[in-house]
Amino acid sequence: MIIAIDGPSGAGKSTLGKMLAKKLRLLYLDTGAMYRAVALAVTKAGLGFEAKEKVADIAEKAKIDLIGEPDALKIFLDGDEVTSEIRTLQIAQAASVVSTNSEVRKVMVRHQREIGNAAPNGCVLEGRDIGSVVFPDADIKFFLTAKPEARARRRYEEDKTRGRVSTYEQTLAEINERDQRDVSRADSPLTIAEDAVVIDTSELDLTEVFEAMLAKISEQRASAA
Repeated sequence: MIIAIDGPSGAGKSTLGKMLAKKLRLLYLDTGAMYRAVALAVTKAGLGFEAKEKVADIAEKAKIDLIGEPDALKIFLDGDEVTSEIRTLQIAQAASVVSTNSEVRKVMVRHQREIGNAAPNGCVLEGRDIGSVVFPDADIKFFLTAKPEARARRRYEEDKTRGRVSTYEQTLAEINERDQRDVSRADSPLTIAEDAVVIDTSELDLTEVFEAMLAKISEQRASAA
């Protein structure tokens, strides 16, 4: 089973994706972490992101591994663990820029399809173009969304627990900037697949969203049986 979860930054995709993968015993693939790993590789190479061909070459050659249980996933870049390194604000912003590179996206989509198709029991993938581009034939597609203010509050609280110094206003500005890049990029912009189940998480807690997603998955399995 392939489960695609798309949506803007801060809508709860990662947390809910991990919860579903653990519950259903599926592989969890954080596609955003893959782009962050590429951004880190480019940064370490001292390249500017405007050097698109060289950046794409780094993406092609980089060995990115995601190892471990969904809620304790470790990210490796060329054999070195970079789980913490890719979660900095600098790398998050760099990944957003890297993701606008069409050649990088081609490389990442190929890798994501290979990983998803190789998963013995199936895979939960979350990102911004999973249901529309990476796995358009996914068994079930979700699009999680929420008002920018709600997403900014969640992200701000998460950052505080990680020790990141920021403000709600700064976080909201970053969310809005990221949204603008995601919807306006020429290649694979953030979009809602026609057959996606859309869930607005603005006024819902994680448990409510999780139960709604499980119910839809059960319906899909019943109809396919």
